[in-house]
Amino acid sequence: MFGSRAYVLKIAQDVRSSYWFIPSTLVFAALLLSELTQFIDHNPDVLPLALPDDFLDTQVDGARQTLAVIAQSIIGVTGVMFSITMVAVSFASGNFGPRLIGNFMRDRGNQVSLGILISSFVYALMILRAVQSSGADGLESFVPQYSMLVALLLTLLSVSTLIYFLHHIPETINVSNISAALGRRLAGGIERIIDNHADRTAEPVEVPAKDATATELSLGQAGYIQQLDLAGLCTLAEENDWVIDVAVEIGSFVSVHETVLTIHSASAPTAEQCDKLCSSFAVGEEQTEAQDITFMIDQLVEMAARALSPGVNDPFTAINCLNWLRNGISVALQHKGGLNPVSRPRVQYRSLTLKHLLDISFRAAAPYCMADKMARDHWMFCLRSLLDAATGDHKKTVAALLKDFSGD
Repeated sequence: MFGSRAYVLKIAQDVRSSYWFIPSTLVFAALLLSELTQFIDHNPDVLPLALPDDFLDTQVDGARQTLAVIAQSIIGVTGVMFSITMVAVSFASGNFGPRLIGNFMRDRGNQVSLGILISSFVYALMILRAVQSSGADGLESFVPQYSMLVALLLTLLSVSTLIYFLHHIPETINVSNISAALGRRLAGGIERIIDNHADRTAEPVEVPAKDATATELSLGQAGYIQQLDLAGLCTLAEENDWVIDVAVEIGSFVSVHETVLTIHSASAPTAEQCDKLCSSFAVGEEQTEAQDITFMIDQLVEMAARALSPGVNDPFTAINCLNWLRNGISVALQHKGGLNPVSRPRVQYRSLTLKHLLDISFRAAAPYCMADKMARDHWMFCLRSLLDAATGDHKKTVAALLKDFSGD
C-alpha cells in the first residue's frame, strides 16, 4: 500500500507543502559546496585562472572575525524572518480563514528565502573551522581564501534575500494577491480536468452486468481523500472483469468503517486484490488542492463570507473573490467545449459537473452576498455574465441558479 501511486503522490504533495524540504536541501548543498571550495583552496592549480592577489590576502584573525560576524548576523536575521513569517501566517489565517495556511507553507519565496539564509550560516561555520593558526606542533597557518570569497558572496546573496523577503511578505498577505493566486490555480485545475476528459475515448466497452456478488471495502482509517488513482482502479477492473462503484469523492471525509467502493464480480476478490484496491486511495488529515479543485472554491467562498461578516463588512474583498470564481466557472463553460460528465465503463465515479461547481461556489456564497447590496448586485452581474457565455444544457444550469435568487 505504501508503494502505491496514490501514496507516492501524497508524499510528493506533503513534501511540496512542507516548510523544511527546500531549506534542508540547500543546507546539504552548502555542505557540499564547503567541501568543494576547501578542496580548491588546497589545490588551487585545478582552476584555469588564478584570482589577483588583492582578493587572496585575508589573514587568519581577519578570516575568523569575518566568518564569525557572518554566521552570527545571518542566524539572527533568520530568527527574525521566521518570526515575521509566523506573524503573517497568523494574521492571514485569522482574517481570511485557517485553511489558507497551506498556501503560505507552499510559497516558494518563503521556502527559498529561509533556505538561503540557513545554508549561508552553515557554510560560514564549515569554513570557520577550516581556518588554522600556526602552532608549536609545526602546523602552518591556513586561510581558505577561495572559500572566504564564496562566503562573502553568500553574504551579499543573503542581504538580497532579506530585501526580497521584506518585500514579499506584505504581498503574500495582500487579500487581492491571495484571491488571485487561488483563482488562477482554480482555472488551471479546471482546464487540466477538461483536457484529461477530452483525451478519454468514449467508445462503449462490453462489461459484465453487476453480479449478485458485491464486495464492499473500507479503508480502515479516517481522514480526507487526498489522492485517488482512478487509472489504477480502471486497470484492476479490466484485468479482473469487475465493475467498481466508487462511493466517495476526492476531498471528502471518510470514517474508519465507511464504504469507499463496491466491487461487483462473479467471485469475491482476494485479500491481496482488496489491498491493491484500497491502495488506490491516499488519506490525510486535511484537504489539499492536489486533485481537489473544489477546495480552492471553498477557500474563495470562505474569504467572501468572512469579508461580509458584520465584524469585517468588506464587500470589496467579497467582490474580488466573486470575480475569480466567475473566471473559474467561465473556464468550465468555454474551455474546449466546457466541463461535461465522463463515463468510465468499469469504474463508476461521480465526475465533476458544472452544476456541482455552481452549487459550491455561487450558491454557497449567495446567503452572504444577498445581505449586502454591493455584493448582491455583483453576484447577479457574475451570474448574468456566465449566462451569456453558456450554451446548451450549461445555459439551463446557470439560468436555474440565477432564477432561484433573482425571482425572474
